[in-house]
Amino acid sequence: MTSPAVIAHRGFAGVAPENTVGAALAAAEHDETAMLEIDVQPARCGTPVVIHDERLEGTRDGRTLTDASGLVWETELEALRTARVLGTAETIPTLAEFLEAIPDTMAVNVELKNPGTTELRFAESLPAAERDERRDVWMTFVERVVEDCDAFDGELLFSSFCEGALAAIREVAPADAAATLVWDDLEAGLEIARRYDCEAIHPPKNAIRGTPLAGTDYAGLSPGEPRVDVLREAHAEGRTVNVWTATNWNQFEALANAGVDGIIADYPGLGAFSSDP
Repeated sequence: MTSPAVIAHRGFAGVAPENTVGAALAAAEHDETAMLEIDVQPARCGTPVVIHDERLEGTRDGRTLTDASGLVWETELEALRTARVLGTAETIPTLAEFLEAIPDTMAVNVELKNPGTTELRFAESLPAAERDERRDVWMTFVERVVEDCDAFDGELLFSSFCEGALAAIREVAPADAAATLVWDDLEAGLEIARRYDCEAIHPPKNAIRGTPLAGTDYAGLSPGEPRVDVLREAHAEGRTVNVWTATNWNQFEALANAGVDGIIADYPGLGAFSSDP
């Protein structure tokens, strides 16, 4: 079995309050952790904060995401910074606070989740006539994100499901690594990766041909073996393939055996076991 890079999904969200400094520090203590994956959106003032959901009152397994409510980008920064995450003492950090707290030996995948709008062009390959407009929707937020990241000495990878975000990153920080996140259209994902010369592509776990996961119901993909061999095509083009999101060791092993480069995982230790040959 190959040894893909282990990417801690929201700081190993299966064992810690997601997207918090505490989760990140705990994840960084595991020798296997090669990268932290986090999500960023703007507070009302535009400051990038680390949180996944658009709304503060989302749930995880019946537990309320935070003790606040409302849209993230309509909420004052101080209210966000004091909102308790999943009933713990951990709070929503700003991106700057998050990066300052973690060791610069740890790589970070910054997912550009939302620039402050409910009208996202999610996982779409955009026609040429619409690309500049969607880039401009993201531009101000992406500039703030990159500014906050400039003080971090570790490795950075910017990713997004939204083509507009990748277009903005390529304009604001053309030398930084970028990855397109793929949902239900593998061809569109490859097309966007080519358009912006992305260093990586992040398909869902059931998009990898020849694995038991292929064709299962996940991320909007149709049942059956994927028609597009995204792993082969991406590798042929020199792109890294990081797959999301493994939740058990069986999934991890199957993806590792398929030859993916990285696995975004909810739990540490998933690569510690393998079945007998």
